[in-house]
Amino acid sequence: MAKASLIILVSLAICISSSLSLVYGAASDPNKFTVVGHVYCDTCRVEFETSISEPLPGAVVKLECKNRTDEKITFQSPEITTDNIGDYKIEVTGDYEDSDCDVTLVKSPRADCNDPTEAWRKARVVLTALDGVTGQIRFANNLGFKKKDALPGCKKVLTDMGYFELKDELGSEFV
Repeated sequence: MAKASLIILVSLAICISSSLSLVYGAASDPNKFTVVGHVYCDTCRVEFETSISEPLPGAVVKLECKNRTDEKITFQSPEITTDNIGDYKIEVTGDYEDSDCDVTLVKSPRADCNDPTEAWRKARVVLTALDGVTGQIRFANNLGFKKKDALPGCKKVLTDMGYFELKDELGSEFV
């Protein structure tokens, strides 16, 4: 009788454990990701954000994944437009463990700020749950377009930041 009670108790525990696993497991699909990021106007032409960089609403980005072995495209998002504060969100379904996935700049809405920064033309994101990274939200590095001419306030902003090698970025007339 004690053996039967023990078997029933163990079976009940397994059933409860399985049902909880099913309920909580269904809440998060490991193959659904949301890639989020930000696009800005680099007003100082230094290829990083400063306190006078401006968000870039209406900029267009896209996400593309390529297989590491044969370079074939494994995923490509539609072109996504940034919101009124320069942020974007891209929904992705699938596991891209064998692919390199990059968010790239496509187009700027501003004629005075449409030169893509070389260093931040694309942002790599990991889209797999098999590498130890948990969570469905993936954050891409900020991307920027450079303004045609640096703003006059850039020298002060960059000097305040401790950045002294201004000649190449701003031209000799600013230094």
